[in-house]
Amino acid sequence: MKFLLLAVFGLVLSQQAMAACSGVYTHKINTLQGNKVDLCQYQNVPILVVNTASKCGFSPQFEKLEALSEQYKGKLLVLGFPSNDFQQELSTNKEIGDFCKQTYDVKFPMALKSSVVGADANPLYKKLKALTHEAPMWNFHKYLILPNAEEVYAYSSDVSPDAPTIMHHLKPYLK
Repeated sequence: MKFLLLAVFGLVLSQQAMAACSGVYTHKINTLQGNKVDLCQYQNVPILVVNTASKCGFSPQFEKLEALSEQYKGKLLVLGFPSNDFQQELSTNKEIGDFCKQTYDVKFPMALKSSVVGADANPLYKKLKALTHEAPMWNFHKYLILPNAEEVYAYSSDVSPDAPTIMHHLKPYLK
């Protein structure tokens, strides 16, 4: 009887935990670094999602993305999504990972290469487009998901990751 009660209690808790993670937080992202990022674990911190491309003129933004990730470790998740939707990404995940590490010393999680626009867009990007009504028009488009998905903002490629318009929304959560 005691075991049955514990089993039922455990099932209720796990169902509550699963129910607590909905919307953007239901996604699990496989990374170039060989890890899996479960967004459910990050629902209490801001998440900055960026579609990237190694051969893009905006690729120096990797430096600012990495700086934000390091400076606010544990308070902000920076998450990169390499994509060749705009014909500026390297061919393989290995090449992308090597480029990011060797050129910009990227340590923040970088997803496996995927599409971020159109019918083939990965599920997270489809959800972000639905929430903001804005799809990436180019590489280094950014989405800022505030804790508990209270608000989701979209920023164009030319907006630097540390721009005042982004930091205005981030600062309250980075203390």
